[in-house]
Amino acid sequence: MSAASSADRVLLEIEAQRFAEEVGIPPCPEILARFAAEMHSADPDMRRLAALIANDVGLSAALLAIVNSTFYGLERKAASVQQALSVLGLRAGANIVTGLMLKIAFPAGSSRLMQRFWEESSGIAAAAAGIAARLEGVDPAEAHTYALFRDCGIPVMLRRFPVYAEVVEANRGKPGSHLVAVEDNRFRFNHANVGFALARSWLLPGAMCKAILYHHQPQAAAAYVRDVEPANPRLVAFGMLAEQVVTLRSGGGLCPDWEQNEEFVLAALGIGADDVVAIALDLEPVAA
Repeated sequence: MSAASSADRVLLEIEAQRFAEEVGIPPCPEILARFAAEMHSADPDMRRLAALIANDVGLSAALLAIVNSTFYGLERKAASVQQALSVLGLRAGANIVTGLMLKIAFPAGSSRLMQRFWEESSGIAAAAAGIAARLEGVDPAEAHTYALFRDCGIPVMLRRFPVYAEVVEANRGKPGSHLVAVEDNRFRFNHANVGFALARSWLLPGAMCKAILYHHQPQAAAAYVRDVEPANPRLVAFGMLAEQVVTLRSGGGLCPDWEQNEEFVLAALGIGADDVVAIALDLEPVAA
């Protein structure tokens, strides 16, 4: 790692800590911290992790519902949390649990914008597996988690700034990079860097955190490939593709970000424009 990339990493960590303190990012839930500690131990114990989740009835039920959904297409349904984790693997299990905790931290019923955020994010996440299955080099479980967390800075900003909903509504239909610029000017924060800070605080993988940071700056995601924890450009591209596919399936046209980033998305994922339409046509209906 070069001295420049090392300095950039330190600056990002300092900025993330500042955002966490000034914007009021919820601290990492204890269950995620314990989950991460167990995962990184010399001898991770699946039974301890399963018991940790099983202690929370709502969380264990939600995890089983996801594992037993059409998303994974299991022939035999998982009957326990331990079976679910065995199917998922530790990393995918941790990602899904983190996504479930995000929904608990920011309930949909708290405002109209929060409800729309979850409708849109959950809709894209629900379609993630089907879309990822048609692409090379995109892990379905990782894609699902990224779809939920890509815009996770929005609910944080919404809870912190009373007028934030008005700003989002006023800029609806415009490219995400435009909204980021407006947010920076109005609040000194934007939903991309706040989302990065939340994902980092909640112990998501470094490459995914960076993909959240650069989800409206795909060229930046591709530029830092030599960083110690580089953003995953394919994940950034996947998020834009998934949003466009879901929009097409709902009868919409082009997403605000699509026109200026289409070339990047197609090149990063190794597909053509016709493939986007084919994926949208072939994707089976899924429940969010």
